[in-house]
Amino acid sequence: MLAQVIVDVPTARTNRPFDYLVPAALRERIAVGSRVIVPFGPRKLQGYVVGLSTEEQPSSPLEGHRLKAVEQVMDEHPPLTPELVRLAEWMSRQYLCPWVTALQAMIPAVLKGKTEKWLAGTDRLVETDAARSPLLRELWQGRLIALSDAEKRYPQEVVFLPGWLEAGWVSLEQRVQDRVTRKQVSLVTLSVESSTVEKLIGQLPPRAEKMIQALRYLARQEEPVPLQTLLDTLGISRSTLNSLEKKGWVQVVRREVYRDPYEKKQFQQPTRHALMPQQVECLRNIEQKLAAAEYSAFLLHGVTGSGKTEVYIEAIERTIAAGREAIFLVPEISLTPQMVERFKARFGEKVAVLHSALSQGERYDEWRKIQRQEVQVVVGARSAIFAPFRRLGLIVIDEEHESSYKQEETPRYHARDVAIWRARENGAVLVLGSATPALETYALATRGRYQLLTMKERVGSRPMPTVHLVDMREELRSDNRSMFSRTLHQMIEERLARQEQIVLFLNRRGYSTFVMCRSCGYTMRCPHCDISLTYHRTNHTARCHYCGYAVPQPNHCPDCQSPHIRFFGTGTQKIEQELARLFPGIRVIRMDVDTTSRKGAHEALLGKFRRHQGDVLVGTQMIAKGLDFPRVTLVGVIAADTSLHLPDFRAAEKTFQLLTQVGGRAGRHDLAGDVVIQTYAPDHYSIRHATRHDYESFYQIELALRKERGYPPFYRLVLLTFAHEEVPVVIRAAEQYASYLRPRLQPGTQLLGPVASPIARLKDRFRFQLMIKYRDEPKLTNLLAQMSDHFADWIRQHQVAVTIDVDPQMLI
Repeated sequence: MLAQVIVDVPTARTNRPFDYLVPAALRERIAVGSRVIVPFGPRKLQGYVVGLSTEEQPSSPLEGHRLKAVEQVMDEHPPLTPELVRLAEWMSRQYLCPWVTALQAMIPAVLKGKTEKWLAGTDRLVETDAARSPLLRELWQGRLIALSDAEKRYPQEVVFLPGWLEAGWVSLEQRVQDRVTRKQVSLVTLSVESSTVEKLIGQLPPRAEKMIQALRYLARQEEPVPLQTLLDTLGISRSTLNSLEKKGWVQVVRREVYRDPYEKKQFQQPTRHALMPQQVECLRNIEQKLAAAEYSAFLLHGVTGSGKTEVYIEAIERTIAAGREAIFLVPEISLTPQMVERFKARFGEKVAVLHSALSQGERYDEWRKIQRQEVQVVVGARSAIFAPFRRLGLIVIDEEHESSYKQEETPRYHARDVAIWRARENGAVLVLGSATPALETYALATRGRYQLLTMKERVGSRPMPTVHLVDMREELRSDNRSMFSRTLHQMIEERLARQEQIVLFLNRRGYSTFVMCRSCGYTMRCPHCDISLTYHRTNHTARCHYCGYAVPQPNHCPDCQSPHIRFFGTGTQKIEQELARLFPGIRVIRMDVDTTSRKGAHEALLGKFRRHQGDVLVGTQMIAKGLDFPRVTLVGVIAADTSLHLPDFRAAEKTFQLLTQVGGRAGRHDLAGDVVIQTYAPDHYSIRHATRHDYESFYQIELALRKERGYPPFYRLVLLTFAHEEVPVVIRAAEQYASYLRPRLQPGTQLLGPVASPIARLKDRFRFQLMIKYRDEPKLTNLLAQMSDHFADWIRQHQVAVTIDVDPQMLI
């Protein structure tokens, strides 16, 4: 038997399967999708089996070439299904990345093998030689020592290793190990029949009360009892159990358990409300396609608060009832504890949750539940699309317009494209949902690629919130220099008086935008990136949000020594401070990356707000979506223009989406809601239509502009970015690629650049870019792959970083 193996060397030269013989002892255990250890040159590497054949030799072996054999199969059950192996091959071609990189994106981080060198003593190492050094003594005693450990513990002796290896006293071998750990608990159970317990108690002296108590307690239990539970419940010590163990009456065993981040939580069954007619109609359409068990795709366009999530949950219930499985994707920032609770309460043990707040061990255990087919539903962020289900029937992507569904490092896949591939492959139904669909998605729906479902009313026919647009230029003319307009100030006062809650949104973290000297105009900038530093009040530092560089806030301008160096702009910390100054006693909860970096902080802060332990929730993008609080009746957008003037053709679309989504947090229950949008561009069409909740009108204007300027959905894009420490090298690389592409592209395809990237320097590397805009270029990915191969040696020699981003979401 031969195995075709992709080895863990992510380079162009090794981006193909290699043939290995499968020893007879491994033939029962190996399968497509298995992780294996294979010899590769002088090394041992982890690899993935992508094919098996019954041949004993490849059809065209090289002259004098003998095949090597697979050395080890690393898992009892393959971590990848044959479908995921095929998906990885498609991703490798589509996103121009190594096949192994796509495979590794699909498995938990702890399964990514690490090669380590180990020292061992040989038969030639005798006791007299071993007495020369503590390291040799350990090896003579039969211990295996990792080379990295030996270098730390015996730095003076490691220098003699070459001689010991030459003398044959010591061997050095490579081992590939993963980082899997499994949680185990001690369980206590009777070693005797429970009917004999009273007879055994008769053999104990009356003073052995604790032992008698333990025996009677265990006799009443049908299952083994966790050791700690037994000790805590009965108030006994470990020595009591030791005595019973010695008598052979009880036994303590170790058993593996899942790490469950939700084990201590009680989930109440939610009240099930009758669906509204628009929900029933949407669900009926989805159900018909689920029953047909064939590929179908929907776009569910529903206003905020229209009950889209309930439609998803009902569709998932139908999928499970039919014996199939479902994946529910939400953006990371929308995967709130509130959302998790809703699914856990409805589906209980049938649901696994995958998101970045889990530890690696917790993620691995949730993933194993999926792999072992112990759950039928996965709720998670982008990477949950790779859940190793075998009977996939439904994929739901909520907030489908979110740019976080596109991965910004290799492999640069979009979860929506992967979902379409998997749905087609499995004959499954795909549902894309949003109040503000991506322009490209909505355009495809109008052309019939997706079936369009609409929900235009909020649940219970509740009104959409009233939107108040405030021109901040007029506020300045009226001598109001506060970050709060008079309208917003007054509405905050009213809500505080009525004990209702407020959400204030700003798409920026930190205290202020930048630090500038008012005497000479000097602006503090990152020495490694072409970007200004952001002031953080909590530790009085100016910090770069790209590379992490930080310096103490200076008292004098580094350029002219003036004391008039100040922070400008508005940040979440500054809003928090200003609220405390204007409204004494106000309880402010701030949510941004700085306050939610600790595990569980996100949940704790939202829990406080839900229990009304805060009057105002101040936050960045993470509070724009997925939150549903009955007492929130006012949403204030401090600076609506933040994302409007970015060098990105999607700037207007992102602004419209953000304002619509954040405005949707107000008045979702019985209390009416208001939204105050503060802006310096009140006449901009994205802001104007967001205030009216008018997606259709915004779509028509934006579509016309995209057509005029040649952007998606009328053209597709590929972004090539080059980075190097020296400007001449990066320009030369970009020009070489441009020269190669120009004569080979179709006449209607545009090649823009090379030009400096919008952020021209990042982490001490200068950046240039090329942009390909095309409509009909069927062999473009093949051309880009050939180009990468053509320049591979030059790129490696000059150490230029090149990224190729197909259908990019981030252009900065």
